[in-house]
Amino acid sequence: MFSDYINHDCYRVIGKKITLVNFFKAYRNQGFRYLFFMRLSHFYRKNLFIYTFSRMMMRHYSYKFGFQIPSNTKIGKGLYFSHFGTVVINENVTMGENCNVNHNVTIGRQNRGSKKGSPTIGNFVWFGTGCVVVGKINIGDNVLIAPNSYVNFDVPSKTVVIGNPAKIIEKENPTEDYINQTLLK
Repeated sequence: MFSDYINHDCYRVIGKKITLVNFFKAYRNQGFRYLFFMRLSHFYRKNLFIYTFSRMMMRHYSYKFGFQIPSNTKIGKGLYFSHFGTVVINENVTMGENCNVNHNVTIGRQNRGSKKGSPTIGNFVWFGTGCVVVGKINIGDNVLIAPNSYVNFDVPSKTVVIGNPAKIIEKENPTEDYINQTLLK
């Protein structure tokens, strides 16, 4: 199961299935490096040595690259970080497969009100630079969230979310050419 996730993550970075050479090519990518240790600590919690080592590496890369994503966050296969730097994802977020996250993105919890909680995110969602997604909301499949958008409401599938306050624009395939190199089931 761990290898399946890493294979999808590696493919998103370099466009090739995982081999030892391709793994090291993907490992040069800062996002893949952090994600590798995050997945390692998630899948090998019961192995004290692997868990401790991967947590230390996550902490190191968290400071070095600016990622703040707990290892117990439910993130599907094929997550891709377009750039490194200040990505914060709450541990209660559930994220589907083949999502792209750019820098300065916050996906977090709302602490009060009717939307108290964390987002549930579908497959093939693209998060633009500087966007904020908060609250107990549902983001559908094949959604593009434009840069600097603030989203605190449910978003249906096949839409573009743009602006602050955000507006929804329906589009047939909004993430086409934004989410590439995916291993489909």
